[in-house]
This record gives sequence, structure tokens and C-alpha cells, in this order.
Amino acid sequence: MTSKPPWTESDWLDKVSSWIFSELSHLGIGTTGPIEQPHIRPWSTVLRIPTLKGAVYFKDCAGDLLFEPALTQKMSSWYPDHMPKILAVNLENGWMLMADGGTTLREVIRADRDISHWENLLPLYAELQIKITDHLPELLALGAPDRQLATLPEQYKNLLNNKKFLLLDQPDGITSAEYDRLISMTTRVENISEKLAASPIPESIHHGDFHDANIFLNDDHFVFFDWGDCSISHPFFSLRTVCVSLEYSLDLEEYPPEFDGIRDVYLHSWMQYDSFENLLNTFNLAGRLSPICSALGYLQTMSRYDDSLGSDYVGAIPGLLQEFLSLEDCASDRSLI
Repeated sequence: MTSKPPWTESDWLDKVSSWIFSELSHLGIGTTGPIEQPHIRPWSTVLRIPTLKGAVYFKDCAGDLLFEPALTQKMSSWYPDHMPKILAVNLENGWMLMADGGTTLREVIRADRDISHWENLLPLYAELQIKITDHLPELLALGAPDRQLATLPEQYKNLLNNKKFLLLDQPDGITSAEYDRLISMTTRVENISEKLAASPIPESIHHGDFHDANIFLNDDHFVFFDWGDCSISHPFFSLRTVCVSLEYSLDLEEYPPEFDGIRDVYLHSWMQYDSFENLLNTFNLAGRLSPICSALGYLQTMSRYDDSLGSDYVGAIPGLLQEFLSLEDCASDRSLI
């Protein structure tokens, strides 16, 4: 089923503006200019409202992302130091009003090219992931997607059955030969999932889009935004996007050597569970399934919005599955499981 984003409706802006102004009035915050719409995607949109107390941001989370305001509000109450400051929510419509988060890490790191920012923030992110393991049932009840390791093999099979999104033998798609290989990898996915589940690392929240434009710096204080792509799964999956973000923002080669130090800082935060050597092995194993978890996120979105997605997104699932195959080739060369 394909849905039409609510912000394409003629009266959407009027309804949203009325709610925004009402909430700001209750908070005693006056506006200083017209509402802007700097961010539009098929699954969400963001408005910027200039006010006497600085910019305020409104987000409309549609369809399968309807859970994001409730989840963000709950996590902000648990961990206010590194979560967005929520000013108001409308859970029925998937709306939330947030205070300005500051400057994006992308702006900062492109200016100073200092990767120590990642080294400073990843222990904070790992700490949040560790603490939140006590709250997983509540997050699932709020609507966070369940991609726990016990469910991944079956979800992988379902992904391969959705051939429409694989673009078989089409430009930007996978070939029939690659599809046959992916089918043959089903047992491999099961084995890796079981091995990861048997490790001491607990499953937790996986941000899903943990790049430097979703991390903000406010007076040297890191704030983690945009949880709409999150899921409950293996926590180490989050580092895949960190690596891609590092490559993109600093124009580095694929899997740059600079990433190793960042990865090690993150893993040291998990040493209450296992030795560093074992953590590194677990990380490498998790890395092989992380593209599948990302592809499942795209499947959820594309199943609802495929007709309104542009060319930047239609090749995402095939590309991630090809990445999975490439990682498996590398693992086979090293005679790993």
C-alpha cells in the first residue's frame, strides 16, 4: 500500500500552524518571523519557527514513523542530557515541537576536520545504549521496530521475497546471480544471528541513521536527534553509519583507517560485558549483518511510500544487499563463519 504524505494535503500547513502557535502561546514564546520548511522527505518533514527564544523546530512523522514523537519524548525524560528538548507533542498526529539543538557535527567536523569529536561522543552514545537495555519492552510497546536477532533471519527471507524493491536485473538493482547468492545466504544469516545472540552483548536501541547531521553540538554538549530510523536490535549495528559519515564528511576512502580508533573507543565502553578482543570479534560479526538491518528499515518505508520516493532511495535496498555480499566475500577470504 502506498500512502500520501499528510503535508501534501492543502490544509495541512494551516492545521499544523494553528497547533504550533497554540503550543508556543502556552509556553509564553512569541514568534519573530514566518514559518519555514527546510526539510521534506516522503516519510517526514520539518518546519523552522523563529522565536524570541531562538529557533524552534516542528517535525511531522507520518505512517510507520508515527512512534517517533512518543519514543523521543520518553527517551528525553530518561536521558535529557543527550536527547532533544521536547516542547510539545501531539501523539495522535505524530507531531513534535523541539528546541534548537545547536550546530550539526557535520558543520563542525568539516570545518576543523577533527575526528576526536566522534571519540568524545561515542562513549556517551554507548552509555545510552547500555542504560536503555532495561527499557526495551517499553520502547517496543511505543512502536520501535523489532529487529532483534531472533527475528532477523525471517525478516531477511521476507526482504528477499519483496522482489519489487530488489530491482532484479535493472539499473541500480541486483542481478539474478546475486539474488541466487542472497537466497543461499539464508543459513549464513541464521548462523551469524545465533552467534551474536549468544555473545554477552545485550540487544538495545540502534539509532539507524547515526550520522553527523543528526548529532548536534550545543556549548560542547552532544545531542542525538532523529530517532525515526531506530530499531531494537544489536547495538553495534550503529557504527556502520558512523563509518559512512566519516567517509562522506571528510572525503575519505571506503573503510578509512581513521575509523579503527573511533571503533575502539566505542568498544571500550562495552568492556563491562567482555574482553576487548572478544568485543572486536563481535563487532566484526555484527558488521556483516548491519547492511541487512538497514535494508529492512528501507523496506518498511518503501512499502508505504515507494511511489513518492526519488531516485536517491530506490536503489538503497539493492545497494545494501550488495554490501552484505561483499562483506561475506571478505569474511570467506579470512575463513570466518
